[in-house]
Amino acid sequence: MVNYETPSDDVCLITLNRPDKLNAFNRQMRLDLMDATLRASADADIRVVVITGAGRGFCAGADISVVNDKYNVEDILNTEYGAFLNAIATMPKPVIAAINGPAAGIGMTLALTCDLRVMGEDAYLMSAFANIGLVPDGGLSFLLTQQIGYARAYQLAIEAEKIDAVRALDWGLVNRTVAGADLLENALGWAQSLTQRAPIAMALTKRTFRAAAQSGLRNAMAFEAMTQRTAIASEDCAEGAMALLEKRQPVFKGK
Repeated sequence: MVNYETPSDDVCLITLNRPDKLNAFNRQMRLDLMDATLRASADADIRVVVITGAGRGFCAGADISVVNDKYNVEDILNTEYGAFLNAIATMPKPVIAAINGPAAGIGMTLALTCDLRVMGEDAYLMSAFANIGLVPDGGLSFLLTQQIGYARAYQLAIEAEKIDAVRALDWGLVNRTVAGADLLENALGWAQSLTQRAPIAMALTKRTFRAAAQSGLRNAMAFEAMTQRTAIASEDCAEGAMALLEKRQPVFKGK
């Protein structure tokens, strides 16, 4: 239920593949996405990951048709959903969400957990939980509050309003918007351009910014200093400095 492809040697494309259900999560898709994200994280040749959905939607949330009296939502959120969401947040490489169609409920959480987001002009985000008497989950309360502030985040959570691409870009929920027909090409092109960046520096920058979001200024400065010590000792840093002096493009090797 999840396709794993490598359009190039250093870019991985992960596609949610339940198009008849708008890629709503059932257990198998949760497990498949966990495997795919861990595989991408562990593959040293992959420098950038792109996540998208097959068909007309990115992800419509959880498939509520499979919820029954044996469904322990707390355990499932902490283990199955938590596994792939944490893998995205902690893997040492950027993850780009290519948002096609609706990204609702936990689908919106998945999109916002990614590091970068490109959104089709006909797509939308929606914290749909309130429509069925639920609260945001998977970390959406943290992600939304961090990115757009408490008042807007709370309003979106309780009113379950659709956020179109124009407003998502204006509010900083996505990095760019493109015509729907160009979405995947744009996302993969962006990913390919990022493969030219220094992998160690990108990984440490991701780790630093993720930590900064959850700590105060003093802790952020200390964490930056620690990761900078690692970065400055890398071969990539020496190559970048030499290339700058020689007025040429650097060739980063992730060492």
